[in-house]
Amino acid sequence: MKLVRKDLEKDNAGQVTLIPEEPEDMWHTYNLLQVGDSLRASTIRKVQTESATGSVGSNRIRTTLHLCACQLRVKGTNIQENEYVKMGAYHTIELEPNRQFTLAKKQWDSVVLERIEQACDPAWSADVAAVVMQEGLAHVCLVTPSMTLTRAKVEVNIPRKRKGNCSQHDRALERFYEQVVQAIQRHINFEVVKCVLVASPGFVREQFCDYMFQQAVKTDNKLLLENRSKFLQVHSSSGHKYALKEALCDPAVTSRLSDTKAAGEVRALDDFYKMLQHEPDRAFYGLKHVEKANEAMAIDTLLISDELFRHQDVATRARYVKLVDSVRENMGTVRIFSSLHVSGEQLGQLTGVAAILRFPVAELSDQEDESSSEED
Repeated sequence: MKLVRKDLEKDNAGQVTLIPEEPEDMWHTYNLLQVGDSLRASTIRKVQTESATGSVGSNRIRTTLHLCACQLRVKGTNIQENEYVKMGAYHTIELEPNRQFTLAKKQWDSVVLERIEQACDPAWSADVAAVVMQEGLAHVCLVTPSMTLTRAKVEVNIPRKRKGNCSQHDRALERFYEQVVQAIQRHINFEVVKCVLVASPGFVREQFCDYMFQQAVKTDNKLLLENRSKFLQVHSSSGHKYALKEALCDPAVTSRLSDTKAAGEVRALDDFYKMLQHEPDRAFYGLKHVEKANEAMAIDTLLISDELFRHQDVATRARYVKLVDSVRENMGTVRIFSSLHVSGEQLGQLTGVAAILRFPVAELSDQEDESSSEED
């Protein structure tokens, strides 16, 4: 998704102009549109004309319509008259990749703004990272479905080993490894990335990973230690960027990367079910129960379906947004599930909102015995 223009007022009213570029951008667009929004985009319309002699003809012309959305499909009444379409006329606009549109809202909430940020920043769609390296050269990359982005290039001159004296070589190699570790921490968002490929010829990748995790233990680097399982070592012919292609074609890598985009959500849902089975006082679902757990600042991980943010009632939609903002303010993790993925469908069967708690809150279950399927 390309962000062309963003004009928001202090009260968060305003408009953004976007260009969808990938098929997935159309899913983001669908989630951005809500009843009551206004949308401006070009479209094709059949216009009838009458000549001076009274004969009637018709032509297909391209014009720009400004609609007030009244359904989640982009149908609505025209709110800006032009020479082809009258004010108040009912029309449909079909949005498609590479066609610009402008969306205006009376209130841009945090969830919607975050979706735009993620859709427009390639790093958010890159759930695979790669470090392609050889002695003295490394490229830290992010891999999206459509491109590979080089985030850092590390070059250090490594002296050759000399008979009886390897100290210069070892010191330079350690300095090289340390710079690569810093680049990984600076450029890889482990909240998004599900797998980090470390590719090299020879034993460079093994030596680097041994160094990185030894240093992580010494310095108590929780970021690297908690994400150790995400690192996957593979062979490449060199440390140049083009060698990444051969690493990605490795069958072991292909199977590991299958469906990485939703892997984090699948794991979170699995953790919730395990908690529900073994420690039910730490696993809540249903809006009212989850809200009460949030009031106790007990939520460690919030699981919520993106379908809930398309609710037609503004007050209900705002309630979900408030819950997300509050959990984040209390240092909790928020995972927004796609309702089109199987994990999102499963979450939908649990009312679309669930939470894994930091500590048991047994009294909430006693306060409300009714099913958590109530949301309104």
